[in-house]
Amino acid sequence: MGTVVLMLYTNVILALITIATVPIMIKLLSKISSKSRAYFKEQQESIGKLNGYVEETITGQKVVKVFCHEDVARSEFKELNVELREKQIKAQFFGGMIMPIMAQISTITYAVVACVGGLLCLTSGFDIGGIAVFCNYSRQFGRPINELSNQINIIFSALAGAERVFNTMDKEPEVEDSKDAVELKDVKGRVVLENVTFGYNKDMTILKNISLYAHPGQKIAFVGSTGAGKTTITNLLTRFYDICEGNITIDDIPLMSIKKDSLRSSIAMVLQDTHLFTGTVMENIRYGRLDATDEEVIEAAKTASAHSFIRKLPDGYNTMLVGDGSNLSQGQRQLISIARASISKAPILILDEATSSVDTRTEKHIEHGMDRLMKDRTTFVIAHRLSTVRNSNAIMVLENGEIIERGEHDELVAQKGRYYELYTGLSELD
Repeated sequence: MGTVVLMLYTNVILALITIATVPIMIKLLSKISSKSRAYFKEQQESIGKLNGYVEETITGQKVVKVFCHEDVARSEFKELNVELREKQIKAQFFGGMIMPIMAQISTITYAVVACVGGLLCLTSGFDIGGIAVFCNYSRQFGRPINELSNQINIIFSALAGAERVFNTMDKEPEVEDSKDAVELKDVKGRVVLENVTFGYNKDMTILKNISLYAHPGQKIAFVGSTGAGKTTITNLLTRFYDICEGNITIDDIPLMSIKKDSLRSSIAMVLQDTHLFTGTVMENIRYGRLDATDEEVIEAAKTASAHSFIRKLPDGYNTMLVGDGSNLSQGQRQLISIARASISKAPILILDEATSSVDTRTEKHIEHGMDRLMKDRTTFVIAHRLSTVRNSNAIMVLENGEIIERGEHDELVAQKGRYYELYTGLSELD
């Protein structure tokens, strides 16, 4: 702005000539930058695809080798890499055009100013010193635009990356607790589902009119084919998803009226897919209750039949686990996960295929620990090994999102229905 004022003060005609180039610069800059920015956005998307593929392939390298997929993996990587190269060349090409074009316009403007200034000297008595000064002002006027155009590649690349970050940040988080949400206190563990219907999207219903109850301390088992909706029920209990219709209550309090932190601290879970954090074995077990003492951690490990193998580790309970417990077997990781649930004082327990990755002998040991773990707790068990649900208070047989049979083990076997087929292995394979 200061340069514009000085140019107008020195010579209005030359100032107007210089300022007249600004719309031309803006028009060209807008046209080229729109193309450049689009290609920078595509470049960042291609980088994301390539990085994701590299991570996925390296993480699953054993599967790649077992199925002799190396050549296909190289070919797919090459396609993604070529796509990235093409997008990057276009982005850099259009981004690199901006600076020289802006510089040339500034040079042309400088030449026009010098020529017109010379004519003014001959016809209007404008002095040569004024031309020299004005030419410097003209250079000064175009310098910020040239410097900005020099950084345009970095700016567009940063904006494209930021846009992807902000798209992730703008994703809708979990629904916040209502203002009148309450804390769960002195939880007994009475859980009731009334006519619950749920679907992950409006076009597909997963659970249809599910109704059941669990009295404090009872063990409720869910069995059925894969995809019948067993795990979905437990996801609704923890409010990882909210029901579409019906009602769920804990101790007669509607689930939607309970604060999520309070709800989830009242539920301990052992999932089929275990997850361990970088840290010692003791720290991973203590994750279930951070104020637990070392003695309580060891007792929880004994309950889960994990104590014997932990003692044999190089540093026992102080052995460091890395890479999601990659230095342990899948079964050992699951035993630690069970110990983590054991140390929790949560009155409600969810076991989702908790023994799926252990051998039959270890499973027998765990069952005794499980009996102690489930004592005085309301427990929901999902299992394909039906031997683990025989002593349940009630067994729910699900098919296509509906409870088609319910009762105790002996009752369901006597009915010779779907449960009988699953138990005796007579069910037809899909």
